[in-house]
Amino acid sequence: MMMAQIISMKLISIGSGLHGLILHFVFNILDQEIDKIKQQWKVMPGTVGVRTAKNKSRIPDLVILSETQCQEIREMSTAVLESPPLLAVEIVSSNNPDDDYHYKRSEYAVREIPEYWIIDPKTKKVSILLLVSGFYEVAEFTQEQEIKSSLFPELKLTLKQIFEL
Repeated sequence: MMMAQIISMKLISIGSGLHGLILHFVFNILDQEIDKIKQQWKVMPGTVGVRTAKNKSRIPDLVILSETQCQEIREMSTAVLESPPLLAVEIVSSNNPDDDYHYKRSEYAVREIPEYWIIDPKTKKVSILLLVSGFYEVAEFTQEQEIKSSLFPELKLTLKQIFEL
């Protein structure tokens, strides 16, 4: 089996319901965008932690790793990044949205993750947070707006595509 098929099957099993479908869809879109811009980055689904404090780490739903980070995690028994990924994506859970909107936002800013996406199925909104001088500037996208990403400038993705799976 090809690696993309294995990862796709793994994604289906780790998410449930709409969360899992969104995760699978966004994974595939970002993987295609990486190919388009000819980078050696990798999209990783909920399997790589990000160190957010001395004794704390978070596992985003998706992260984009640089080529160097991909090499680093090959040697790790537990994949927890000490350097910030290029992008972290969180799909808001209905039971604790404050985690994604407040706590993780603060932790990811301190960790200097340059771009952070919050995908909220309940409000049908995507927030793209870009790190500027240590703080996130937020752009919110709703309805049929096209999402704008600094990491993927050629991205053609609307909320309708994400939420009407």
